[in-house]
Amino acid sequence: MIEVLAPGVFTTIQDAGRHGYGHLGVPAAGAADTFNMRVANRLVGNPDGSATLEMTGAGATLRFDVDARIALTGGVLDAQLGGQPVPSYQTLPVKAGMALACGRIVTGWRCYLAVAGGIDVPEVLGSRSMDTLSGLGPGSVAAGARLPIGKDVAPAGAYLRLPPRYGPHSRLRIVAGPQQDWFATTALLTLRESTFRISSQSDRTGVRLEGAALERTRTGELPSMGMTTGAMQVPPSGQAIVLLGNHGTTGGYPVIANVIGADLHLLAQLAPGAQVRFTEVSVAEALDALHRQEQRLQQDIVAADASLLAARALMTLAGSHASLKQAVVKDEHRRIRIRR
Repeated sequence: MIEVLAPGVFTTIQDAGRHGYGHLGVPAAGAADTFNMRVANRLVGNPDGSATLEMTGAGATLRFDVDARIALTGGVLDAQLGGQPVPSYQTLPVKAGMALACGRIVTGWRCYLAVAGGIDVPEVLGSRSMDTLSGLGPGSVAAGARLPIGKDVAPAGAYLRLPPRYGPHSRLRIVAGPQQDWFATTALLTLRESTFRISSQSDRTGVRLEGAALERTRTGELPSMGMTTGAMQVPPSGQAIVLLGNHGTTGGYPVIANVIGADLHLLAQLAPGAQVRFTEVSVAEALDALHRQEQRLQQDIVAADASLLAARALMTLAGSHASLKQAVVKDEHRRIRIRR
């Protein structure tokens, strides 16, 4: 069991989502950043779609009742395990009774915590995800909650080579949307050449952009049609909304463009106030980028023993915590101390 001592700003249980119910109006939901959810699961030996904790803005404080293996991915946060700082993107052993304190997410916006065996709450329509739009699935994680852990089937350690970095500026690739004829030619130019700001009104349903308006030439609305993650809808205000994983199954605003699949993790990691620009690519280029991302998942997760993971933790902490004065990294055989 994992005991939730403090839930953080907004922590939910998320997996790959509930698929196959769109015709009934049930959103897929699931992790906003499926790339980092999958990486976290692979680092602890879980199937890609296992349930994880998605932490937004700041992390939770958790106590483990049993020995476990965990991994943190996505936005980089100030995290301490047993009072010692820990890095992201590698397997971390946890002893029974230890507490993981996850503070503010310093870069990016969402962090994923996977535990070997997965978060074993009951499924609803084939998924353990909390759907923040329909209310299906478990509620948001609250203080005092006790989260069951599934069976650990692959006791090994690993790390991700060259983890992604998320900052206050991002460039996302887009492909042409199906209703470009609803917009003035200047709107397409504005989309490609302007810088937009992420609104504080963004959530798991969609990222709201603030900036130059995308001018529409038609004033009516479309009949409701199926929506995809990454679709850039433009309401009459001209301020676009880019859909995230917890979007509704249908929508009636025209879609000027769609963020490509390989860049959806960048979209999900945009914090309020971050700036974003867009580059248009072809469908072939979008498919190639997704193929290369899948290749990376296959090739860049490296198996490692405890000594190698301890050494990597040492280097990661020394390089990413400018204010760190001292840290101790332990494995089964040695104790490594770094000072700054």
